[in-house]
Amino acid sequence: MDFTAQPKPATALCGVVSADGKIAYPPGVKEITDKITTDEMIKRLKMVVKTFMDMDQDSEDEKQQYLPLALHLASEFFLRNPNKDVRLLVACCLADIFRIYAPEAPYTSHDKLKDIFLFITRQLKGLEDTKSPQFNRYFYLLENLAWVKSYNICFELEDCNEIFIQLFRTLFSVINNSHNKKVQMHMLDLMSSIIMEGDGVTQELLDSILINLIPAHKNLNKQSFDLAKVLLKRTVQTIEACIANFFNQVLVLGRSSVSDLSEHVFDLIQELFAIDPHLLLSVMPQLEFKLKSNDGEERLAVVRLLAKLFGSKDSDLATQNRPLWQCFLGRFNDIHVPVRLESVKFASHCLMNHPDLAKDLTEYLKVRSHDPEEAIRHDVIVTIITAAKRDLALVNDQLLGFVRERTLDKRWRVRKEAMMGLAQLYKKYCLHGEAGKEAAEKVSWIKDKLLHIYYQNSIDDKLLVEKIFAQYLVPHNLETEERMKCLYYLYASLDPNAVKALNEMWKCQNMLRSHVRELLDLHKQPTSEANCSAMFGKLMTIAKNLPDPGKAQDFVKKFNQVLGDDEKLRSQLELLISPTCSCKQADVCVREIARKLANPKQPTNPFLEMVKFLLERIAPVHIDSEAISALVKLMNKSIEGTADDEEEGVSPDTAIRSGLELLKVLSFTHPTSFHSAETYESLLQCLRMEDDKVAEAAIQIFRNTGHKIETDLPQIRSTLIPILHQKAKRGTPHQAKQAVHCIHAIFTNKEVQLAQIFEPLSRSLNADVPEQLITPLVSLGHISMLAPDQFASPMKSVVANFIVKDLLMNDRSTGEKNGKLWSPDEEVSPEVLAKVQAIKLLVRWLLGMKNNQSKSANSTLRLLSAMLVSEGDLTEQKRISKSDMSRLRLAAGSAIMKLAQEPCYHEIITPEQFQLCALVINDECYQVRQIFAQKLHKALVKLLLPLEYMAIFALCAKDPVKERRAHARQCLLKNISIRREYIKQNPMATEKLLSLLPEYVVPYMIHLLAHDPDFTRSQDVDQLRDIKECLWFMLEVLMTKNENNSHAFMKKMAENIKLTKDAQSPDESKTNEKLYTVCDVALCVINSKSALCNAESPKDPVLPVKFFTQPEKEINSDQSAQGNISSDRGKKRTVTAAGAENIQQKTDEKADESGPPAPSKPRRGRRPKSESQGNATKNDDINKPLSKGRKRAAVSQESPGGLEAGNAKAPKLQDTAKKAAPTERQIDLQR
Repeated sequence: MDFTAQPKPATALCGVVSADGKIAYPPGVKEITDKITTDEMIKRLKMVVKTFMDMDQDSEDEKQQYLPLALHLASEFFLRNPNKDVRLLVACCLADIFRIYAPEAPYTSHDKLKDIFLFITRQLKGLEDTKSPQFNRYFYLLENLAWVKSYNICFELEDCNEIFIQLFRTLFSVINNSHNKKVQMHMLDLMSSIIMEGDGVTQELLDSILINLIPAHKNLNKQSFDLAKVLLKRTVQTIEACIANFFNQVLVLGRSSVSDLSEHVFDLIQELFAIDPHLLLSVMPQLEFKLKSNDGEERLAVVRLLAKLFGSKDSDLATQNRPLWQCFLGRFNDIHVPVRLESVKFASHCLMNHPDLAKDLTEYLKVRSHDPEEAIRHDVIVTIITAAKRDLALVNDQLLGFVRERTLDKRWRVRKEAMMGLAQLYKKYCLHGEAGKEAAEKVSWIKDKLLHIYYQNSIDDKLLVEKIFAQYLVPHNLETEERMKCLYYLYASLDPNAVKALNEMWKCQNMLRSHVRELLDLHKQPTSEANCSAMFGKLMTIAKNLPDPGKAQDFVKKFNQVLGDDEKLRSQLELLISPTCSCKQADVCVREIARKLANPKQPTNPFLEMVKFLLERIAPVHIDSEAISALVKLMNKSIEGTADDEEEGVSPDTAIRSGLELLKVLSFTHPTSFHSAETYESLLQCLRMEDDKVAEAAIQIFRNTGHKIETDLPQIRSTLIPILHQKAKRGTPHQAKQAVHCIHAIFTNKEVQLAQIFEPLSRSLNADVPEQLITPLVSLGHISMLAPDQFASPMKSVVANFIVKDLLMNDRSTGEKNGKLWSPDEEVSPEVLAKVQAIKLLVRWLLGMKNNQSKSANSTLRLLSAMLVSEGDLTEQKRISKSDMSRLRLAAGSAIMKLAQEPCYHEIITPEQFQLCALVINDECYQVRQIFAQKLHKALVKLLLPLEYMAIFALCAKDPVKERRAHARQCLLKNISIRREYIKQNPMATEKLLSLLPEYVVPYMIHLLAHDPDFTRSQDVDQLRDIKECLWFMLEVLMTKNENNSHAFMKKMAENIKLTKDAQSPDESKTNEKLYTVCDVALCVINSKSALCNAESPKDPVLPVKFFTQPEKEINSDQSAQGNISSDRGKKRTVTAAGAENIQQKTDEKADESGPPAPSKPRRGRRPKSESQGNATKNDDINKPLSKGRKRAAVSQESPGGLEAGNAKAPKLQDTAKKAAPTERQIDLQR
């Protein structure tokens, strides 16, 4: 029932007034006028209400009878009555009147109708108080209005909008949580009829609805929000066009004045989308337009909005509106940083709520993971990790790969977030297995990656890896058995590089423990200047192992003062680093020390934080005697086949081998924890196993930990001795070495034990059975090195009669002529393996004697030099294969380098022998170059080799393989850094500057390059270019910083060399000319690298007398700058015409530039190869691209690629005729 028809003319209704002009009231109701009291008026109105309530539309007589009363009730007297009860009763009457007289209304005046409906609307405010006695009447009023749709009559009024707005505002304001569903339903019916049956919704009316969606209003009255929400859902078809018009006005046309809600458009869009996406069908294209706005802040606002729309759980907007989705994704590459940041933050919700969109997001996140802004790269990691922690299936391998990359980010904050995120994923899915084996397999690489980071130079990275290991990879708070099981299987599943990193981590922690132990020992000594100096050095060393070493120095000094004053603190620290400290004791000690240093008044205490870092690094939180025992039990279970190896994804053999390797590493860092009969019984069981690696590791553990076996465990001793003897005589070479060292380390009667091995082995040597020679040679070599006083003399006859004459100087078998320069270990002939061990035996024998009284070292060095000159074919019978020759060249070069580590032998190594050794780094065989460079670097880093050997790396500039050059440069950087740091940390080192200061490598390098066999003509531009590249390779690294005016110092050295002669051949003018030429090129490089080298050097360099004669005449640096000094002996000379000048004028040829194959040229003092040999090599290497090199070819510039990679020849382009000419040996072996 509603007012859908037009009202009849007023004249028709007015005719029903009674004949006497009086108003007819219902029976029993007296006249209602202003003359009666309010209470009486209320009483009479209630009866009127009851009458109208009972009437229906069919009561025509009554309708006519009470029409005057209906008109009377709409008079001003009632509409403005001050009593609310009167107004309520009148409103109820009026509502019933509209119901009874529908579809015509008894009121014809538009103004009167407006007054009436505004009056009724005001009465609806009474709905607010549900506890009011009159609430039922208010509810009746609402119900009546809604059922009849009384307000629809207002559509005929010109200003009906005012009524509707007032109604909507009233209803939204009164709705509250005390209303039942019927109230809400009638309100909805009332409002929806107005919206759906009207001609349209004005902006003001729309505002009265939308304002309830704004967050501020929504939070104030949740019921009004719900009412608006349901109303919009119900009227979506009608109201959508009005909403579209509103957003079009604001978003596209920019008319913010059309509504007071203009500033809330994005909040409104979000809410409307959540209510029903159909409400915004026409609005979404407008958002695409806004995404391309020139205003960054505007784009940011739209991105924030769309992030919520696309990311909400039930949204299918990305599927429904692909153009908008693609446009939104484009904002990941926005020029405005906050927009990119907001886009990245959105990705997390999107990945979690819409996994199907991960593919679309991946490419954009990849680009952002390389964003120049740190915050964006950081948030990319947070986004991916957050989703992965929710469910690993939400992120693909590519997304996890982005996090993996960021573990090497240049910014610490980003690296830390990536590392911690990956650690959390590992603990959740691998350690706890929360998502099954498939998920664990997906992130199994994390453990390796995190440990690889320990190779980084930053102390922050190392400390974080240690923290991650202790908290996530092997949580220290687990019970011992569980903790060791975790470690046991982790170690077995790590890749080789991760194992090395973990071993290094334990080694570094153990080293730091040693430093702290030494510091505590210094506290026990009387105070003295030497003690203070040593203590200061120790504090600086400890500070380097903590974050921010600059600040750490101050904190460590402060901690040292506290230690000096507090004896109890010292005793706690001593207990913490004691070899017998258990993990539980360590935990107590750390907490006790932290408690003593804590300051309650200082919530953030940087000093305490730094001390905690130190304590965490030195505290044995994983390993103690109980832990070692648990590890041994686990290994026993693997041996017996009762362990969970297969379940953990590890084969039993791998578990046993890795378990022994783990115990071997721990035997270095925690030897005391192994001392128990149970542990040693298990190790004896391992010694009897067939696996050679397992037995070798077991012997080494005995060697590291068995110092008290002889006294404390006699039964273990009696079982161990025969096993060690057997391994020394017939075990593998590695087992033999460890067995000899083990006997020497743990037994008091070692001389007797070693003699029982030496004598039968030395008598049974037989060169005709080389496969049975290798282990005896290893054992004899180590015995003679460990006990030289006892075995040096008997070994001399073995060396002279068997090693040299019988083994090294004879070729009993003929090698395979396949042209290969290298073969795998298993393919090397037993004879060559025996010869390699024979060379090592010679070196060990000499290293044991440590003197050259018998001139044995001279003879050995001549033998090794001959081996190098003959390219490994000492007998020159051409029976040995090329790959075997490579093995022997490597052994000879390594042997000279090993002898050079002993001062007494370094002194007798001639410059010619040094140069031969150096040339091994340019060997034609890639593997020889690679292994030799690694050995050289290892010895230099430990400061075991003299400084001149660092000059050898300059020759690496000629290596045709890019990786080898890069490796050599890294080696140089590391060596220079270590030497400079050593000088800083050791004040006493200034006395040895000649052997430590990296800049002093320059004269050695110049001399070495002057004797480069490829450098034959001082005027040859190609050869000079090679020299320049070698010089640049070294000088570029040396001159990175101009520390202590080092540039001028190096220039002074080069100038001073030109005042000397070559001590190797002082009277040969050509030799001196080459030396001076290299000096000129070096000066050219130094001048081009630095403008600061023109300053005067602070000190006069000292040149090595072994390589240079004493200068004959001094000249100052101003004179040295002039280029027209003659080349007479002892004076400076220039070669600018065809030398240094041309180097600058011509474009450098790249070392890895490809070109056609060229004929071989004689290699560095070696005899030239025959044409057939050259062809064989060429055919083997299939004409790979060439580069400059020394009798070897540049293969792919990237990596070796296979066994023969890097081994093909690559001689420089020269006249073929010259190359064909034979050359004689350049070294006199008898010199």
